Amino acid sequence: MRITFMLVGATDKKYLLEGIEDYQKRLIHYLPFEVKIIADIKNAKNLSSDQQKEREGKAILDMVSTGDELVLLDVEGAEFSSPGLANWIEKRMLAGTRQLIFVVGGPYGFSQAIYKRANSKMSLSKLTFPHQLVRLLFIEQLYRAMTIIKGEPYHHD
Repeated sequence: MRITFMLVGATDKKYLLEGIEDYQKRLIHYLPFEVKIIADIKNAKNLSSDQQKEREGKAILDMVSTGDELVLLDVEGAEFSSPGLANWIEKRMLAGTRQLIFVVGGPYGFSQAIYKRANSKMSLSKLTFPHQLVRLLFIEQLYRAMTIIKGEPYHHD
């Protein structure tokens, strides 16, 4: 299985970039993994929030194939413990999922077209985090899930 972590807008904080790159290097030892960045919308200040979501949604859909499983990181999504996330991912691996795409949207969330296309929604917490921090938190959880699946001593119960 291949995992893609899709992000709307670049990460501009150096300390977050370093963390993301560290976990990205760790993850590729377990499975094919890549981060795809969707460029920020040009002239966004001249657009309504709905127009921004529509443009971001089109860019996301342009990068998703028919057979891909699309998972939105969304405050209304299902919450998991770290072992629960590992179990969820492992089930997809065993089911033969070829491409699993996790998406962090822009500042206004996702368009209706993205919600319609998504296979599921996942939440990291009921707390609100800055979008750029969510990137680091989630990629660490992906790494943690892989170590749990492999039975490696990273996660402690």
